[in-house]
Amino acid sequence: MRACIPLVLAVLCGLAWADLYSAPTSCQGRCYEAFDKHHQCHCNARCQEFGNCCKDFESLCSDHEGFSHSSDAITKEEIQSISEKIYRADTNKAQKEDIILNSQNCISPSETRDQRDRCPKPLFTYVNEKLFSKPTYAAFINLLNNYQRATGHGEHFSAQELAEQDTFLREIMKTAVMKELYSFLHHQNRYGSKQEFIDDLKNMWFGLYSRGNEEGDSSGFEHVFSGEVKKGKVTGFHNWIRFYLEEKEGLVDYYSHIYDGPWDSYPDVLAMQFNWDGYYKEVGSAFIGSSPEFEFALYSLCFIARPGKVCQLSLGGYPLAVRTYTWDKSTYGNGKKYIATAYIVSSA
Repeated sequence: MRACIPLVLAVLCGLAWADLYSAPTSCQGRCYEAFDKHHQCHCNARCQEFGNCCKDFESLCSDHEGFSHSSDAITKEEIQSISEKIYRADTNKAQKEDIILNSQNCISPSETRDQRDRCPKPLFTYVNEKLFSKPTYAAFINLLNNYQRATGHGEHFSAQELAEQDTFLREIMKTAVMKELYSFLHHQNRYGSKQEFIDDLKNMWFGLYSRGNEEGDSSGFEHVFSGEVKKGKVTGFHNWIRFYLEEKEGLVDYYSHIYDGPWDSYPDVLAMQFNWDGYYKEVGSAFIGSSPEFEFALYSLCFIARPGKVCQLSLGGYPLAVRTYTWDKSTYGNGKKYIATAYIVSSA
């Protein structure tokens, strides 16, 4: 598969997020992060040298948790190396014969706001649904109907729905993909035990916060994988399985794409425009043909290693960048931040 134009989605996808989240003024959850010129004050290793630390830098970051120190910072090369290992470990991914895509019309970025349906046929011509009987796929799909897509309506999980979150985490942790990720993060002093890692994943992805007027109406998982509607527009919705299932039910209408990735096998990447049951998505980037654990692992890696920043990955020898945003209006644990969103922003 090849690109019709270079993928640069940060401008299209990122501006709304930049407007929504103001620059933080505290070092809570930010100790020894990389320098970001957009922040009002800083918490990096040299902020004291330049006199631009946040007021609570010394109290929060002095003798802070070991993994936050600059000596334990995860390098770009280490991120690229572990992302390649995760890529190779994804044995649950779709094979070439499992998916037939019909990407059809490729448009320019200037046309994405037109809301024109330029593709008369569905995106997915065929998907081998035997994939969905695999434990991680089945557990993932069970989560998708647990949410109200409109922000401003509080989410209230039943005991069964909470158990489905635990089942999903339990199943993905059995995979080579997540074992690679945990081993890497454990070696990097980010987590002392597997259970600590699992508990943190549950909080950062499934913990509820408020995007609208209702308390607890959103989560990172709902936004990224299931999709939401806010102010008349689709937000999030970066998952191919969700897209396929909704398209099959006649709820998603594929309009066009601006990028089709260079990979000649799955997982691949597609940046597309579509209508979701009456609401438009201007640019929705997604992996195609990846296992649920693959996407979950890469987005988690980027959020943990580069929270609120661009994360440079390498997949099958091709570069790929993922952008995450932190939710800054509420925290869990000792000042840890929830995932606000994660999505693909660029590729060579």
